[in-house]
Amino acid sequence: MTEKLSHGSPTWFVRKTFVSFSDHGHGGPLAIWCAAAPGAQEEAIEKEPDRFYRPPYVGVRGWLGVRLDVDVDWDEIAAIIEDAYRQVAPKRLVAELDET
Repeated sequence: MTEKLSHGSPTWFVRKTFVSFSDHGHGGPLAIWCAAAPGAQEEAIEKEPDRFYRPPYVGVRGWLGVRLDVDVDWDEIAAIIEDAYRQVAPKRLVAELDET
């Protein structure tokens, strides 16, 4: 896993991008944008539209926008980021994660 700036924002990669920080640069809320499993974006937005949204650019690919300018459950954020990692990481790295 690596972190570097992408489009001016901190972004995390494992093979490819799995999480990006959004600090209002695209007109949206303070948030992270995360790779998500098929259907997860729609489910989260329907359940809690005050906390989740379809981010610009990557939302059409099912990514989930997670607001950080609301009451944040950091354990939930960690789980969302882990799920995002699992979406793009090679199977070998997912297996290593499962072993820990």
